[in-house]
Amino acid sequence: MAFVMVFVAETEHEAEIIFPEICALTIGAWVSEQQPWMTNKRRIFILMSTAALFGVIVVKFFTTALIFQVCLCFAFTGFILTLFKTNFVPIISACILPVYLQTKSWIYPISVSLMSFIIILTQWLMEKYHFRPVNNFVPCEFNIKTQVIKWSKLLMVFGIIALIPFKTHQIYFLAPPLIVMFTELANPKSPARKKTHYIVGLMTFASAVGCILRLLLNELCGLPLYFCTALACIILFYAIDKLKIYFPPAGAILLIPMILDKSLLIKFPLEVFIGAVILSFCAITLFKQVYK
Repeated sequence: MAFVMVFVAETEHEAEIIFPEICALTIGAWVSEQQPWMTNKRRIFILMSTAALFGVIVVKFFTTALIFQVCLCFAFTGFILTLFKTNFVPIISACILPVYLQTKSWIYPISVSLMSFIIILTQWLMEKYHFRPVNNFVPCEFNIKTQVIKWSKLLMVFGIIALIPFKTHQIYFLAPPLIVMFTELANPKSPARKKTHYIVGLMTFASAVGCILRLLLNELCGLPLYFCTALACIILFYAIDKLKIYFPPAGAILLIPMILDKSLLIKFPLEVFIGAVILSFCAITLFKQVYK
């Protein structure tokens, strides 16, 4: 899936087609034995499409500071997740990424919708022919009052953490997949909270693999970007299979280097490491209350 996505983007010279979160979706919907989100196929398609579209709309029509655009997207995703009674947090990255890249092309939400449809169609086929267990959807029991408190606190904490990176124009200390990781770890019931150190290491490893392959194979040796993408996915999937940690944001952070300016690649893994440490620490220490 990632190979085809980058191949089409590189062939058509349309960088907006590359959507790193698609690798996270494949980990959750195809690779993992049990889908990590309480959602169904219809919600995956609607929420991914809506989030991607809203992100582009914010860039095109809200001429405010970058940090306010990001916080607006973060708040919007919290609203629609509550509305649809699901914890499908990858939509946060889908919404915020076009703001980071200042993408104004409608190609981005169209490609996200198309790839989301392919993901859920393939998942349905895998379930039909018993390649993976059937995903039975049970809506999250959301209490509106507690959700408002939860997302308000998430937004406030994220806004405070984001002040320095955005003020200094070092926004990739808070790369979109790291924001998804922060939201996931802020859930006191999340199994990922028991493996925080491994997750920080996996996120750093994935970003380093993406950067190294992009620099060595694409920039230095002139090999196609889709070749780097395919090899990077193979390495990451081997690693998560050995570790038995199927953490979808690692797939997204793996592909972020494929869309970054090459001048940012050297420092990106270090930024991911520092950002992951700070965000995971804040998520674990500041969010201990169990929300019904």
